[in-house]
Amino acid sequence: MPRILGQPAPALFPAAGPVRVMLFGEAPGPRGADQSGIPFWGDGAGLAVYRALAATGLAKVPEAAWEDWDGARLKARGLAPVLRGAALSNAWPACPTNDGERFRAPSDRELRSRPNLARLAGELARAAAGRTAPLRVLAFGTRPRWILERLPDLVAGVPPFDLHPLPHPSAQGLLQAAPGKGKGLRLDDLRAAWEARLRELLAEG
Repeated sequence: MPRILGQPAPALFPAAGPVRVMLFGEAPGPRGADQSGIPFWGDGAGLAVYRALAATGLAKVPEAAWEDWDGARLKARGLAPVLRGAALSNAWPACPTNDGERFRAPSDRELRSRPNLARLAGELARAAAGRTAPLRVLAFGTRPRWILERLPDLVAGVPPFDLHPLPHPSAQGLLQAAPGKGKGLRLDDLRAAWEARLRELLAEG
């Protein structure tokens, strides 16, 4: 496992055109966005996310990226996605860690800090610019859902958005969200169902 850099991975927006949908993960993963500097790029969860974005025409992904899905190596090879109508970010902008080696979930205090609230509000305002209808927002896991549900009450002027939560696509997240905590269900089936639901939500945006 590479040492966690802890550098923020800024939100990724399309170079031009409106944003149809914005996706929020929990935080950059240690092998993915922490190393690549791009949300979801190289993360374990990101593989399914970018597959769904590409399948719905919201992202163009270099073919070589699929073959070696690792944040540090994607960055070293100069491989990056191009978004079309979607924006990507995280509830917390940098990979949270206590020791520089192990990932931990961002805390309530971190998520509710003034700089983080201002960042989230600013990203949503940028994504919603020029829209007449509320922005469609997808949140992966409990942490982004928790802070995004509270954001309009914590920050003035947040543009209206429709929040659609999904479980975190990690094994733990999928099993916890499945009926009966996933008992008797195959993890591959849960992952396939999660990705299919993501594609539906992206297509509806």
